[in-house]
Amino acid sequence: RTRCRNFPGLVNNTSIDWFTPWPKQALDAVATVFLNQNNNLIVEDMFPKVVSHVVTTHLSLTDYSARFLARLRRPNYVTPKNYLDYISSYTRLLIDKDKLVVGQCERLESGMAKIKEAREQLAVLSAKLDTQKVILEKKTRECDELVQTIETSTKTANTKKASAEVAAKEIEKQSKVIAVEKKGAEDALAEALPALEAARLALDDLDKNDVTEIRSFAKPPKAVQSVCECVVVVKGIKEISWKSAKAMMSDPGFLMQLKTLDVDGITGNQMKQVKATLKTMDTTYDEMKQISRAGAGLYKFVTAVVGYCEVAREIKPKRDLVANLEKEFAQAKRSLDKTVNEVKNLESQLEKLGAQYKEAMSEKEQLREEADLMQRRLVAADKLISGLSSENERWTKDLAALKIKRVKLLGDCLLGAAFLSYLGAFSVDFRMEAFEQDWQQKIKEAEIPMTEPFKLEELLTDDVEISKWNSEGLPPDELSIQNGILTTQASRFPYCIDPQEQAISWIKHKENDHNLKICTMNDPDFLKHLEMSIKYGFPFLFKDCDEYLDPVIDNVLEKNIKARGYVNRSQAPKGASGREFIMLGDKEVDYDPNFRLYLTSKLPNPKLTPSHFGKSMVINYQVTLKGLEDQLLSVIVGFERKELEENRERLIQETSHNKKLLKDLEDALLRELATSTGNMLDNVELVQTLEETKTKATEVMEKLTEAVRTSADIEKLRDGYRPAAKRGAILFFVLSDMATVSPMYQYSLANYLEVFKISLKKSIPDSILEKRLRNIIDTLTYNVYNYACTGLFEKHKLLYSFQMTVQIELNESRVNQEELNFFIKGNISLEKSKRQKPHKWMPDQGWEDVIKLSEVFPDDFGNLVDEVEKNGKKWQEWYELETPERSSFPINSYNSVSPIRKLLLLRCFRVDRVFRAMQDYVAETMGEKYNKPPVINFEAIFETSSPNVPIVFILSPGTEPANDLMKLADRVGMGTSKLKMLAMGQGQEKNALTLLEQCVARGLWLLLQNCHLLVKWLRELEKALEKITKPHPDFRLWLTTDPTPDFPIGILQRSMKVVTEPPNGLMLNLRSTFFKIPSGAFADAVHDSFGPLVFVLAFFHAVVQERRKYGKVGWNIPYDFNESDFQVCMQIVDTYLTKAAEQRDTKLPWNSLKYLIGEVMYGGRAIDSFDRRILNTYMDEYMGDFIFDTFQPFHFFKNSEIDYNIPQPKEGERPTKETYSEYIDSLPISNTPEVFGLHLNAEIGYYTQQAKDVWIQLIEMQPQTGDTGTGISRDDFIGNIAQDVLSKLPQPYDLDKIRKKYGLDVSPTTVVLLQEIERFNNLINRMERSLKELKRALAGEVGMSAELDEVSKALFNGQLPAIWRKLAPRYPENSG
Repeated sequence: RTRCRNFPGLVNNTSIDWFTPWPKQALDAVATVFLNQNNNLIVEDMFPKVVSHVVTTHLSLTDYSARFLARLRRPNYVTPKNYLDYISSYTRLLIDKDKLVVGQCERLESGMAKIKEAREQLAVLSAKLDTQKVILEKKTRECDELVQTIETSTKTANTKKASAEVAAKEIEKQSKVIAVEKKGAEDALAEALPALEAARLALDDLDKNDVTEIRSFAKPPKAVQSVCECVVVVKGIKEISWKSAKAMMSDPGFLMQLKTLDVDGITGNQMKQVKATLKTMDTTYDEMKQISRAGAGLYKFVTAVVGYCEVAREIKPKRDLVANLEKEFAQAKRSLDKTVNEVKNLESQLEKLGAQYKEAMSEKEQLREEADLMQRRLVAADKLISGLSSENERWTKDLAALKIKRVKLLGDCLLGAAFLSYLGAFSVDFRMEAFEQDWQQKIKEAEIPMTEPFKLEELLTDDVEISKWNSEGLPPDELSIQNGILTTQASRFPYCIDPQEQAISWIKHKENDHNLKICTMNDPDFLKHLEMSIKYGFPFLFKDCDEYLDPVIDNVLEKNIKARGYVNRSQAPKGASGREFIMLGDKEVDYDPNFRLYLTSKLPNPKLTPSHFGKSMVINYQVTLKGLEDQLLSVIVGFERKELEENRERLIQETSHNKKLLKDLEDALLRELATSTGNMLDNVELVQTLEETKTKATEVMEKLTEAVRTSADIEKLRDGYRPAAKRGAILFFVLSDMATVSPMYQYSLANYLEVFKISLKKSIPDSILEKRLRNIIDTLTYNVYNYACTGLFEKHKLLYSFQMTVQIELNESRVNQEELNFFIKGNISLEKSKRQKPHKWMPDQGWEDVIKLSEVFPDDFGNLVDEVEKNGKKWQEWYELETPERSSFPINSYNSVSPIRKLLLLRCFRVDRVFRAMQDYVAETMGEKYNKPPVINFEAIFETSSPNVPIVFILSPGTEPANDLMKLADRVGMGTSKLKMLAMGQGQEKNALTLLEQCVARGLWLLLQNCHLLVKWLRELEKALEKITKPHPDFRLWLTTDPTPDFPIGILQRSMKVVTEPPNGLMLNLRSTFFKIPSGAFADAVHDSFGPLVFVLAFFHAVVQERRKYGKVGWNIPYDFNESDFQVCMQIVDTYLTKAAEQRDTKLPWNSLKYLIGEVMYGGRAIDSFDRRILNTYMDEYMGDFIFDTFQPFHFFKNSEIDYNIPQPKEGERPTKETYSEYIDSLPISNTPEVFGLHLNAEIGYYTQQAKDVWIQLIEMQPQTGDTGTGISRDDFIGNIAQDVLSKLPQPYDLDKIRKKYGLDVSPTTVVLLQEIERFNNLINRMERSLKELKRALAGEVGMSAELDEVSKALFNGQLPAIWRKLAPRYPENSG
């Protein structure tokens, strides 16, 4: 509509084609065609039922979406694209799950077949083993006999071998002795042998002639004869004579005989004869040589023989011994050789026997191995059969279950696909209603097979995956797990509505290792990063998405992936390989199938269009009360019972691990069974795996059983802390609801958790659980109240404390929603009751409310109408009281009703006292402290701040926190040199970012003022803050801004918000003023009057500020009196009093003080003379010597209930800051206008308007349920009111007729009358037109515009629509 109005040419030059929702027939036809393509998985008789359910599911979403919008003001659009997605998801799920189940069936069947095979082999092996045992026994006997023979032979051989070895040793010993003796004899002979050899050589010199020469002697020389006779003796010739000698020498071989003479054979007698002959000769060799050459030669020979024989005779015993020994040695050697030969023969025999034995043993071993193998196979078969008997039973059951599951996939996948396609945007209640109560029931009625009870997690994920998600930061509650499934399993990319940033945190952890890229739509280079991610298959996150999605990413969102040569990838034939790409703008980008896209929005309720729902999977990540309760329970238990929470987390991890282990063990066993080749019984690994599996599986099953028991015990202990967690969850939701009142009230769950943890630390410990819980709940509630009030405007603080109180009471069932609705709306029917108002003093609307109250709550107020009619006087007296909310009701029975119902009753009579009554209700229910918001304490703000948390000052008129911040900087050592300030405005963007970088690095403070002037730039600031990972510990960022709806939610959520505004109420204002006065100011004062005068000044300051809330009655023109006015005036008082003290002047300069304070400081702001007169009157009333009069004490105001005066210290003491603070704390929170010198009625208008404002804001914070309390739908209810108003609208005045009537006689009053009539006509026409349009919109004839939606909401809530209010007359008065 807006686009058509902006571009009228579109309407003028085009024809409009209205696309209405697809009718049932069209849906039916589409489902039939698309599901027919995979008909083999859908049984023929089930096909019509499946198609019918698909159509019914799609159509049911229209009703759910309408109710979702009516109740939670959240749109959900169901387009034909969702329908097609539902069908394709169903087909995909059916194929994938069927494939999975078939695969599991085949594995189990294979495993069971192997067990059957083992059973068959067992019988065959048993028979074979019996035969083999007989053969083995025979072979064993033969081998034993052979062994005995070998042993006997070996024994004999060994004996002989041993004796041979002994003999060999003896021979060796003998040979050594012989060698020694022989050597001794030979050595001795060796000395004589050379002479003998020399004699023999000398014989060579002789020849026959020489011998003939001697023989020729008839009578030789005596010496020659003696020598020859010696030779005769040596030769052993018996006759020793010359004749014998001659005969000897006549032998031709005489010389040769001498040479070969056996010298050793010469006897001892022969030697004696020779020696005697030689002795008688007494001749030397030389002398003999001279006598005869031959004689000399024979002489030399004889002497040599004599020499030799002498030696030989000496060594003869030795030589004999040697000869004997050698003889014995030869005998022993022969004996040894014989024995050795025998041993060799025996060894040869043994070798043959050994070979026979080896052969026999080999045969025996082979038989034994075969028998062992058979035995092993028997054992293995037995183990497999006995070990897998339980598995076999389980697998048989599992197989049967899988076959049933395969049939039931038909219904399961219908539910799973519907969930993935339609339920992302819904809250958990709507999901459960549609999923469990509606669709499952319809599947049962249609008799489509379905698993009961159906668990979504079992179909679409598993425990292991869920545990992994939880470890990555996804909360463990049901909604979060469902969201995790939608994020990972949906066919479209997820668009996460994530105000608490749980989704973005999880996605960052989940994709951290996969090179996640994070951008926003406002980044100038996001397309470049997106292109890289698509090309290389990286995950990509668009954060802070709002209602606008850049059309450039449409192809990516819709997954329009093209294959080279085909218009779309779906047209490419199966198995066709080619380049896949996607069009990003005008650029072809290669598409990696691993690419994942995420979109997140921090907006709690973004106004999404059907386009968003068609292109992406909208997922509602908003935390639920139950989900947050579980998260906070983990935090509490982790703090209180750390070991318990650690045990629980460990137990979850162990259970998950054990389940995975059990599955892995079974998978390994089935894999071994399936992949075992050859004889299965020889597969040692298989049998080993079986044994390990059995052992581990038993252990794991025991652990899982123990885990279930332990888990139940832990949960029981944890549930003890649940009340505190529940309170924490309620408080967070109350805090979050404040965003509907003002866009500046944004709170992140992360920051809230910090407040939650601090509260746990600060709460008083107690060993008794109930008391400890009470301490935690009280501390937490009050801390959250203080945390919230620091960032709330004064006008919203009571609203917050009331909403907090009511939500806690609702949870405790002490208040019900009907009571709250009546309190907020009263009787919103335009039809006046038939029963007439009995008393004139009663307001008309009050009477209608009384009737409605008696109808809605007959148990307490059934007789209220009659009692008001009967006891009018009593009720009037109560009605006219100044504070009826604090007085008893006229009828005693109403004093005992619940506090909330007292409020309802008061609402009927005195709307102006409701605001005060709400304060009393909060005080009565929660405690008085919940009406006393904390004073803004800059030290406390600094202490609770951190370098990563900016502090945002939300400004109100006349406030400027810069001065207080500078003082704080001085106090904490961050003087002016370390505090950088920059007033934001055009052109300051770069300077601000540069300063931010410097301050982050150097640990300085940075104050950016008036950020509302550069709201668009704040997005850049948000990005810069997110990039800061490790700031300097001293760094702080302070921002000041006016309230603006465009302030980035990201900064507001992560920041600490501080509203700088004077408190509402005299007591709170005084408390705030005195809080900021340093304690030393009173101690350092030199004049005793300083304390009282400062209190008077503070009281005056509070009074002039409080008068503002009474509008024109307070001031003709509203003025921004602020803290700086008070601070300057206090300095003036101090200066004048110090001067008076120094001059010892007893009189105070009242006129100067009055003039400077009343006329200059405060009066300088007042531009109206009457307002200035009021200021001067206050000066005269509050300043003068009379304030120190002890005889007639001074009172600012005094009545029977309260006395406002100047507190006096104890006698003799000077007043301190504590003196005044204690007095201020004793004052009532609320006060009457009389304290300011105004009439009591001055507050009626103020309190009435305050009550109405609170009601309007409370209406905004309530869920917009379709229940009207009258049994009709919201739309019908609005339609009836619209018709009722239309029927009562007067006809517009005929202006022309009236002008004619007055003619030319027109007075000023007539001119005003005509103008008023014209305005009145405009109002009537506008009302009539909008009501008629609204009725058409409700009937579906035209679209529901934002304007009509606002009118319908106002009529439903019993309020005046804004478009009518604009045209209604308003007469503001210029003065009070």
